[in-house]
Amino acid sequence: MSDALVSIQNLSKRFAPNLPLVLDGINAEIPQGKLIGLVGPDGAGKTTLIRLIATLLLPSSGVITIAGKNTVSDPEPIHEITGYMPQKFGLYEDLTVEQNLNLYADLRGANEKERKETIERLLAFTGLAPFIKRLAGALSGGMKQKLGLACTLIKKPSLLLLDEPSVGVDPLSRRELWKMVKDLLNEGISILWSSAYLDEAERCDSVLLLNKGKLAYAGPPSELTKRVEGRVFKTQAEDGARRELLKKALDAPDVLDCALQGKALRIVFKENSANQIEGMELTPIAPRFEDAFIDLLGGGPKGASALAERTKPIEANTHSPVEAKNLVKRFGSFAAVDNISFSIKRGEIFGLLGPNGAGKSTTFKMLCGLLKPTEGSSMVNNFDVQKTPAAARSQIGYMAQKFSLYGLLSIRQNLEFFSGIYNLKNEEQSLAIEQMVQIFSLDPFLNATADSLPLGFKQRLSLACATMHRPPVLFLDEPTSGVDPYVRREFWSHINGLVEKGVTVLITTHFMDEAEYCDRIAFIYQGQIIHLDTPDALREAAKSEANPTPTLEDAFIQLIEEHDKQHQL
Repeated sequence: MSDALVSIQNLSKRFAPNLPLVLDGINAEIPQGKLIGLVGPDGAGKTTLIRLIATLLLPSSGVITIAGKNTVSDPEPIHEITGYMPQKFGLYEDLTVEQNLNLYADLRGANEKERKETIERLLAFTGLAPFIKRLAGALSGGMKQKLGLACTLIKKPSLLLLDEPSVGVDPLSRRELWKMVKDLLNEGISILWSSAYLDEAERCDSVLLLNKGKLAYAGPPSELTKRVEGRVFKTQAEDGARRELLKKALDAPDVLDCALQGKALRIVFKENSANQIEGMELTPIAPRFEDAFIDLLGGGPKGASALAERTKPIEANTHSPVEAKNLVKRFGSFAAVDNISFSIKRGEIFGLLGPNGAGKSTTFKMLCGLLKPTEGSSMVNNFDVQKTPAAARSQIGYMAQKFSLYGLLSIRQNLEFFSGIYNLKNEEQSLAIEQMVQIFSLDPFLNATADSLPLGFKQRLSLACATMHRPPVLFLDEPTSGVDPYVRREFWSHINGLVEKGVTVLITTHFMDEAEYCDRIAFIYQGQIIHLDTPDALREAAKSEANPTPTLEDAFIQLIEEHDKQHQL
């Protein structure tokens, strides 16, 4: 007899008779007390599967049983033993932390004694006790996720369903979230964790990999990783040549995937290839789960960017394209940004990294004229953002942290609206829209509303709207948050291509692998820049006897912890 808590048999889901299957013949199990990762490209069916298990949707065919109960005929007993944390923050932002916890205690039928003890335990468990009176909407991304988890745990579940709980969460908060999840596993809770971070999938007992609605793999992540053993290599690039070398590697016929790691390139070769690229000295390295994931999908995008091809080269000027001069932003007595200064060179990717609430997005908004600084100034292509905002904004393509296009408008209507905003007219406007549709594969969705798009296509549409007027400066605020590794690679192919044409890019990200593509990184913490250097130099600064080869994520956490220690003395 199976010891599975959840059994999924021949499960299929179709949302309308004329639409294709979202899930097609899924067979899987979730054992008691185990952590199961759920991964796959955008639109693969991950959220649909979680919502079916949570009884929020009904199957078109097939059966799901949880602790022996059928999700269709016995939903109430399943509700009693299941906790569900949705992909989007689902709590009440105008209620405090305490009020949200009390509301969920009411909904779960906790009595007065249970409520008091449970809330105190959860506040200690999540570290939210000092913020009990703070509005949920005023919490940082990491704190919101912790509050969402706490509300889900008001009544201890047997099964915990987490739909991308770490999206938009910084590495420090992500590490804390993982510690909490490990503690829950020790209590015997079964956890299904959907994730866009494939390093998280490596930590799971088993993974379910969905692709185009089908189950492409089920089993330990280490077993899937074995499929690319002996095919993963590293090579060093000379200063200033890494993007050119990246494009060369990606376009090589035997290469399946390639990514930057500071000055180094990580290359994955196709099966049965010679594992060689002319002119490159290659060193074999250990494969990762992400390498196997891309291999299973048939490889990543190539190096050429159609978006970059439509961009004319930008000539060098004597001035810096982006300058921040002693920027300060106070909200009351709180300094969200405290005297930040930096300048960015033409054709440079400059990263702003830091924990949630560090001041990155506030800095972004001041630089592009969406927020007035309390003190200081900012320049874009020699235009003062505060004194000549319209002229400065005409130089910028801006992609916001949250999907900020018009959800009720169709894809075509959004493209027409934003091309008009950027003063594109007549034939120039029609050509720009046609090019964006082709470059980002938007044709099948042209008449669909923006809100109805899968996340990856929402982000493609956002980038299309930000770049259709060929801006010399791009501001990208977490542009790939929540999207799958293939779409992230597609974005970076475009970004690298644009930078080769002289476009200047300012970017924030919580994906440390993405930060490797930056030429320089500013670590922002508590409203100040605490380190500013290349990815390689930041890793070098974090080296220690205990960790002689730190990752950029290790550097992120270590440099923040060292800063805290120095300022506690």
